[in-house]
Amino acid sequence: MSAAEPLVLGIETSCDETGIGIVRGRTLLSNTIASSMDEHARFGGVVPEVAARAHLEALQPAVDAALAEAGVSPADLDAVAVTSGPGLAGALMVGIGAAKALAVSLDRPLYAVNHLVGHIAADLLDDGAPPLEYPTVALLVSGGHTSLLLVRDLTSDVELLGETVDDAAGEAFDKVARLLGLPYPGGPEIDRAADGAAGPAGDPTAIRFPRGLSRASDMAAHRYDFSFSGLKTAVARWVEQQDTDIPIADVAASFREAVVDVLITKALDACSRFEVPRLLLGGGVVANRRLRDVATERAAAAGVTLRIPPLTLCTDNGAMIAGLAAELIASGRRPSTLAFGADSTLPVTEIQVAERS
Repeated sequence: MSAAEPLVLGIETSCDETGIGIVRGRTLLSNTIASSMDEHARFGGVVPEVAARAHLEALQPAVDAALAEAGVSPADLDAVAVTSGPGLAGALMVGIGAAKALAVSLDRPLYAVNHLVGHIAADLLDDGAPPLEYPTVALLVSGGHTSLLLVRDLTSDVELLGETVDDAAGEAFDKVARLLGLPYPGGPEIDRAADGAAGPAGDPTAIRFPRGLSRASDMAAHRYDFSFSGLKTAVARWVEQQDTDIPIADVAASFREAVVDVLITKALDACSRFEVPRLLLGGGVVANRRLRDVATERAAAAGVTLRIPPLTLCTDNGAMIAGLAAELIASGRRPSTLAFGADSTLPVTEIQVAERS
């Protein structure tokens, strides 16, 4: 095995997307994703049991498709990687079982890694971007997680600065979309409504919704934490109080602006406080156009270099898991033992679990 450019297959099943990715070092060879989102749409959110069953059905076809796209066979692989957590326990168990079986049958080393750190590793697979410099501040925003991290070294030193204390940003988008009668998933629908897909674009200043945990009194204990539950409730109360037709575009735009304002303000504050002129965005919510636009504008004004991986690598995917494992191999980390399971609350500081002694 080439330690500098190992051929790694990564398996990601933390939520509703079955992701299989294959990398050679930092070169992306395949990024296959089978989503069960349509199955969850009728429930208005992800149902863990449905997600686990969908992973079982999609995993083998996804592995076959990834190998075919990469033009390699299982015997060519140098290592196997899998998400150990955080995520939905039942969904994680499907991927972990498959990864262990594949690694044992091929007699290949197995790397059990952290889903959130994987989102940072996705940036390394962008062949058009310059190398990632350390330290960097990373803002990860997805359906289940909103985390602000200080990354001193991807394979050994990731510090959690703050995270959501209630609803993650993606959850808030889903719940507000439901309030406005918009379909699931809520993020793209809120975006379309705010941008005027069905009429004039919404006014982001029309309604002043609260910015959670942003008051001076919050700074001591929650400077880098996020809270979107109160914002969701404020939108619900505002909608309930209207006697006329709800201006959906204005509500969507004002809600989106409140979320984006909090996210970028706290991220850039971390850059300033820790004197880190670099900010990396990751996670599925980064697909939100307004988030990217505001981040680009305000980062430039603050003298901060902004990095956003390709959108195909921002959502949950196996390529980022394979990429993280390739970095661990290159740094000399030993494989994981088989003595690990699904850890739905795996802390971000545990980049790899069950490393061999």
